[in-house]
Formats: sequence, C-alpha cells, structure tokens
Amino acid sequence: MQKRYRLRRRGDFRRTFRKGTSVANRQFVVYRSVRKEEGPVRIGISVSRKVGNAVTRNRIKRLVKEITRRWVDSLPPDTDLILIARKPAADMDFHRMKSSLSHLMNKAGLFVKEPGSPKSPRDPGGSV
Repeated sequence: MQKRYRLRRRGDFRRTFRKGTSVANRQFVVYRSVRKEEGPVRIGISVSRKVGNAVTRNRIKRLVKEITRRWVDSLPPDTDLILIARKPAADMDFHRMKSSLSHLMNKAGLFVKEPGSPKSPRDPGGSV
C-alpha cells in the first residue's frame, strides 16, 4: 500500500475512533470517518497481540494491505478507515479474508464503484 493511503498518526486514529462509525463481523471491525481536508482514502490496520504471535499478526497485516491495495480506487476519497482484525482472522486464507472484508465494506456502504474493475489496461486489479 502506498504511503499516501496509510493512516499513521495517533490523532487521526483517535478522531476516527471517536467520530467515526463502525461495522463488524466475526473476523474484522471497520471504523470509518470523513475528513474535512481533501485527499485519497487512508487506511490504518490494527492487529492486537491477542490475535497471535508476531508472525501471525504480520501475515494478517500483509494480506489486508494487499486486499485493500486492490480496492483503493473503489473506496470514497476524503475518508479514513481503520481495519481491526479479530482472533478468527488468524485462521483465514487470502480468499476467505477478501470475502469477509468485502462483505464488511458493502455493509458499510464504502464501495464507490465495483471493486476489481480495471484501473488501467496494464493493471487489471482483479482477483488472484
């Protein structure tokens, strides 16, 4: 995921938690808030130590980053998202995780356009 799409600052996380809305399923929680300043969607990923050891947590983060990287153009601009992984996410493969996150994004009404639609002729952005 490119730097401009990352949510990094503590204040941004706090604001999203306080003023944002949340949607959840068994594997993930998504917090969403709209920013005043213009810019692309920014995504923060959080995986607690309760989910597993460092290897497991980093694997989840890598998979979530890859999934959201493909969806960046389908998500609304001027929005901050925080994706929090829950314990059941540790046992998921890429496709099940993608399906779970897709369900949450649809539930939250976050897709501006259909995910996986081509961004450019070189990058089809479809499924793996």
